[in-house]
Amino acid sequence: MSSILPSVMVAIVALGMALAFIYADYRSPTSRALALTLVFIGLAIPLNVVGFAYRPSSGIMPGWFALPEAAAMAAALEWVLRVRRTLPAGELDVRIGDYLLRLGQLLALLYLALSLLYPEKRSREFLFAGSIPGMLHRPGFWLFAAPILFTVGSGLFAGLLLLNRRPDRSERVRLLAVGLSAPFFTAGFVLPPEPASVGVLIGEMIFLVGAVQYHVLQGQRGQFLSRFLSAQVASLVRERGLAGAMQQNYLEITVVVSDVRGFTAYAQSHPSSRVIQVLRDYYDAVGEVVAAYGGTIKDFAGDGILILVGAPIAIPDHAAVGLAIARGVRTAAQQVTRRWSSEEHRLGLGIGVASGFVTVGVIGSASRLEYTAVGPAVNLASRLCEQATDGEILVDGRTRELAAEAGLEVREPATVKGFEEKVPLYALPAEA
Repeated sequence: MSSILPSVMVAIVALGMALAFIYADYRSPTSRALALTLVFIGLAIPLNVVGFAYRPSSGIMPGWFALPEAAAMAAALEWVLRVRRTLPAGELDVRIGDYLLRLGQLLALLYLALSLLYPEKRSREFLFAGSIPGMLHRPGFWLFAAPILFTVGSGLFAGLLLLNRRPDRSERVRLLAVGLSAPFFTAGFVLPPEPASVGVLIGEMIFLVGAVQYHVLQGQRGQFLSRFLSAQVASLVRERGLAGAMQQNYLEITVVVSDVRGFTAYAQSHPSSRVIQVLRDYYDAVGEVVAAYGGTIKDFAGDGILILVGAPIAIPDHAAVGLAIARGVRTAAQQVTRRWSSEEHRLGLGIGVASGFVTVGVIGSASRLEYTAVGPAVNLASRLCEQATDGEILVDGRTRELAAEAGLEVREPATVKGFEEKVPLYALPAEA
C-alpha cells in the first residue's frame, strides 16, 4: 500500500492540472493537447505501479498497460508542435523540427507496439529496471528505452529550435519548464516505484511553476492591451479563435480619427520626456472612452488615433456609437490638451467621422500581423480630421444618414483630396 500512495498523488495532481488547463481555455488546440498529456501521465504511473505491485504469478503485466505512456508522449509532442505553430518563423526553415516531432510520435507508437508484442520483456527487463542491479545493461531494457529516449530527445531538440526564433519571455519560461521537467518524467519509467512517483511529481511541479508564470505574463500583457482595445475583442477571440475572429470581411462601419493640433511645434520646443507624457495621457484618455463604447483602436500614429466602430465586433448602430465616441474623445482629450498646453504652444484637437463599406482583416508578414481596415471611409475620416479646427468634429453625410442625428450643423460641401466630387459636410456641435 505504501508504494501505491505516491502514484495516487501523481495521478491526482496530473488530472487536476489537466482539468485546470482545459477549463481555462478549452477552445485552444495547445491547451487541449496539454490537457491530454497530463491525463495520460496521470494514468500511466499509477497503472504501472499498481500493475507491478499486484502483477499475476507469472510476473508479466499486460502489454496494453503501455497505452497511457505512449499516448502521453505523442500528446506532449503534439503540444510542442502546436506551440511551434503559434510563433512566427520568419525566414527560418521549420520543417526539420516538425519532421522530428512527427518521427518522435511514430516512435511512441513503436514503443506501444513493442509492449504489445513483448509484454514479458517490458515487465521483467524495462519497467522499474533501476531497482534491479545490472538490468540497465540488458538488451531487453534498450529495446524499450531507445524509442522513448528518441521521442523525448526530439521534443527537447524541437524546443531548442524554438528558442532560436527568439520567442518572448513568457514562451521562453514555458519552454524551459518543459525542458527541466522532461528528465523527471522519463525517469519514472526506470526508477523503483516510489522514487518513480516522486520523480514524476517533481516534474509536474516544475512544469506547473513554468505554466503559471507563462499565464501570469500573458495576463499582464492582455491587461495592458485591454486599456486600448475593447473587451469585446478579447471575448470574440476566446469564443471563435483568432482565425475566426480576424478573418477578412467586407462590411459597413464607422471610422473616427482624432488628431492633436499644434503638436509638431510643441514637440520641437519641449523635452522628449514631456512629449511622451502628453501622448501617454492622451492615449489613456481616448482609450477609456473607446473601450466604454465597444470600439477598437486600430492605430496610434504619433498624435493621431484611428478608431473602428463596428469591426471586428459588429455594432448595428455603429454610426450613432461613432458620434458618441467622437463626443467623448473631444471632451476627454480637451482636458488633456488644456492641462499640457503652455503659453507659447497651445494644443488643440480635431476629429473626423465617416461611415462606409470597408474591407477588414489581418495583413502582415510571418513575423508581424496587424488588424486593418481598407476603404474610402477610412481615408475620408482622416481627411475630415485634417480639415477640422480645434474642438471641431466634422461628419460625412453617410454617418448623418445612418445615425439619424438631428443636431448636426450643416456645412458647405467640401473638396476632399482623393474624392472627385465635393463631400456633404456636417459638424457635431459642442455640448452646452
